[in-house]
Amino acid sequence: MNHQKLLSVGVFAIVTVAQAAAPVSAATGIQVGRSGKSYASSAIQCALHPTLGMSPLVYAGLYNPKRRATATVSLNDTSIATVNFYTPETQVWLDKRINTVAVSLNRRTRDTYTFDATSSQLNICIPNTSGNTISGDLEFAASSKSYTGNVIGCAWNPATQQAQPFVNLFDNGTYLLNVSINGVPLTQLNGTTRKHTPVFLSAGLNVISAANGPTSTDYYVRDGGTGTCTLP
Repeated sequence: MNHQKLLSVGVFAIVTVAQAAAPVSAATGIQVGRSGKSYASSAIQCALHPTLGMSPLVYAGLYNPKRRATATVSLNDTSIATVNFYTPETQVWLDKRINTVAVSLNRRTRDTYTFDATSSQLNICIPNTSGNTISGDLEFAASSKSYTGNVIGCAWNPATQQAQPFVNLFDNGTYLLNVSINGVPLTQLNGTTRKHTPVFLSAGLNVISAANGPTSTDYYVRDGGTGTCTLP
């Protein structure tokens, strides 16, 4: 098994995973199928899709494969990848529905795993921001501790060496806010020496968060389009 480290779902999405074909718990983070030869993630994770932004994801593949082992991984009866001894694992991006991930080792051996990715939001990895307030070109968090612009700009990102869409995030007081983008820590605002920060956006839906310790966490969702832009 060459299992990759999975990303955490985060506090805005609580996901329950229903199990099909009675897979049993194995090592932390995975479940092994009835055959004992395949596995899948034990829970849905949130990760940055190349074009869609933050999206639900699981991994599936061969468990301790022999050198000649091979299997087909499918999502909702559509084949998406072939795994083998050299490449035993594949990513499976989930649809907004109850998904069936299957690992077929041969015509008679097929392990299935069920993941419920239904959501009232755009997808389960996107937080509910209905408590936020829109005022002109600004969006204020429900906590009133931060706000950001609704108009997406374009600027040069020194970290990626390319022009990217961005928004500015502001501390709406003197709060200590830990800012993250798509689950990755970005910077800290304190409302005095550092009151605002640009937040560059990746392709698709981006989740911006501003956490005031354990007291509150503000969320904003922005569509980064293709993740690139043209400077004026």
